[in-house]
Amino acid sequence: MPVHRSELLRPQRPHRAGLLLAAVLSLTCSLTLAVQTSPASADDDFPPRGSAYMGMGVVAHDGADGLPLDPIAVDQTEGVDVSSYQGNVDWATLWKNGVKWAYTKASEGTYYTNPSFTQQYNGSYDAGMVRAAYHFATPDTTSGATQANFFVNNGGGWSRDGKTLPGALDIEWNPYGATCYGKTPSAMVAWIRDFLNQYKSRTGRDAVIYTATSWWKECTGNYSGFASANPLWIARYASTVGELPAGWSYQTMWQYTSSGPTVGDHNKFNGPVDRITALANG
Repeated sequence: MPVHRSELLRPQRPHRAGLLLAAVLSLTCSLTLAVQTSPASADDDFPPRGSAYMGMGVVAHDGADGLPLDPIAVDQTEGVDVSSYQGNVDWATLWKNGVKWAYTKASEGTYYTNPSFTQQYNGSYDAGMVRAAYHFATPDTTSGATQANFFVNNGGGWSRDGKTLPGALDIEWNPYGATCYGKTPSAMVAWIRDFLNQYKSRTGRDAVIYTATSWWKECTGNYSGFASANPLWIARYASTVGELPAGWSYQTMWQYTSSGPTVGDHNKFNGPVDRITALANG
């Protein structure tokens, strides 16, 4: 059968499947090139949410310079703080070494609870210690009241048994982004107040505030209004507590090292054991 010349010269329509394959290959190459040439995301520089712990930013921002001048002073009582990093804690050894009180991380934001909380919280109690829980604040995620509720609902409550201290608000450098969580000093003070008010409403107790003076001055404008009600737990890895945030004339607790025996974080309660019991009883 003869073939007409016009049929030989007519352009052939590309096959639909071929067009689709070509488009996919082109898009894949473009995405690959973008991944190879784009800078790493800023989030890659931060740890995963939920991994924060008390004192996480102290060394990086304030450094570490010695230990307390009199580590065995009779008017200072040894304590520890722990989080999921420590796993199952050897509470018996800590007790034998003079540790009389302990705080366990219970929660962070409204998205994390400590998987080791039960062993740590109950284990310290069973060893004879006065115990309590702390909450790592993330003021950039949800309101203070919302986080206070999450904390109380996940181990941060209080009971008048002489063995449970009021819960602690861990408010310090943001490990996941901007130091002050993107808040102005007045907004930060409002967030903290919201948390403290809700915690007291739920438990009847004023929460302990854990912080570092340098962070407090930068991120709250050195606000002094919480000092009359909320005990201060100061973070400073040095031979003395140094300058305290405005309003507080003394610290109730002092985190003085992150490299102590057994668990790392060690603290001094500013008084003998009977004063710890008094705080526990309210």
